[in-house]
Amino acid sequence: MMGVGGSTFMKVLFISPHFPGEMQHFTRGLAEVGAQVYGVSDVPRGQLPEQVAGHLCDYLQVPSLLDEDDAARRIVAAARQLEPDRVECLWEPCVVLAARVRQQLGVPGMGPETAIGFRDKPIMKQRVLAAGLRVPRFSRIRTRAEAHAAAAEIGYPVCVKPIAGAGSTDTHRVDGPDQLRAVLATLDHYTEVNLEEFIEGEEFTYDTICIDGEPVFESVAQYHPRPLESRQNGWITPAQIVLRDPYQPALMPGIALGRRVLRALGMQTGFAHMEWYKQSDGEAVFGEIAARSPGGKLVDQMCLANDIDLYREWARTVCWRSFEATPQRRYHVAALFKRAEGEGCVVRVDGLDELRARLGPSLVAVEVLPIGAARHDWRRTRVCDGHVIVRHPDYATCRAMERFAIETLRIHASPHGHG
Repeated sequence: MMGVGGSTFMKVLFISPHFPGEMQHFTRGLAEVGAQVYGVSDVPRGQLPEQVAGHLCDYLQVPSLLDEDDAARRIVAAARQLEPDRVECLWEPCVVLAARVRQQLGVPGMGPETAIGFRDKPIMKQRVLAAGLRVPRFSRIRTRAEAHAAAAEIGYPVCVKPIAGAGSTDTHRVDGPDQLRAVLATLDHYTEVNLEEFIEGEEFTYDTICIDGEPVFESVAQYHPRPLESRQNGWITPAQIVLRDPYQPALMPGIALGRRVLRALGMQTGFAHMEWYKQSDGEAVFGEIAARSPGGKLVDQMCLANDIDLYREWARTVCWRSFEATPQRRYHVAALFKRAEGEGCVVRVDGLDELRARLGPSLVAVEVLPIGAARHDWRRTRVCDGHVIVRHPDYATCRAMERFAIETLRIHASPHGHG
């Protein structure tokens, strides 16, 4: 397509251009690589953040993005006149919606049959297993009787999680039949769940940007501790570190596994976020994967580790099938997410001055809820009530900074609005 003055441009229909928060940067990235961005979401245009609205050529509001059939019908009807070149979405609940819209419009990219393999965990694991790769033993569960039978066959401990969840929401480690009964009672709002073998070991990510299924950017991060553990214990400060060099021998089994998973599931062009386990003997075991960017500040960490703008480079890959930046791999980058102590509203924050004085230029981001703001439910969000990001070329130094920040930053909340 030709734009003003003969310059090329591309029409990109971007579903949920403002939420979650990092989508605002992806919207910017699309505009910066020459795309005409057409947003779709279920909020009034006037409620979009200013920086998002400023990058949009037009906007379509639908009643609900989560009513997939209705949203697909409305988006396709509106988009037939637009004739977009690309349909993109990086918000987990709408990845299949975007694939359905692509298929109905005849737009290149991942279709719904492929997309469901990145969304439905039993289908995902079946396809990965069929490629000869190690996955946790698993079962799709629709009744309590099926759950107890599957757990007995697989062997405790097991992990129970939604079929198409994101992160570790509603995910539980279960160590015996009594605990399984209690967990199932909390999951009645799901018609089916995934029950699988609990894999012992350290948990890592394998994050990629691909062009036609081939990674053009790869990154590995480690969780401290595993997300499931931090989701079940309110006193824990979740943390994660993007490793400067992912190609170290100890991590190569996970990278090799990830590359084969991408092929097995038919990855095309864009971001993918995989989680995997490293067992004590070094074996890499598949966890799960999504055809989207990671949340929880991981994209920011990867940008900081490599001194590149991955928001823009993702946009370049989906628009122009090109990745132009050179990853510098200069820093380990740690992020930690503080949970307020107490209930109610934030009344006091301690340790900010100490962080800035001790960490200096290695402290690249610190953000906490303002005084008076209601604390978040730590069971529902990883980012919590404040976060700190530090970076350093030396791994041990970066980890020490991470621990110092965990011990020093304190956010206090009170239901009475005073300290």
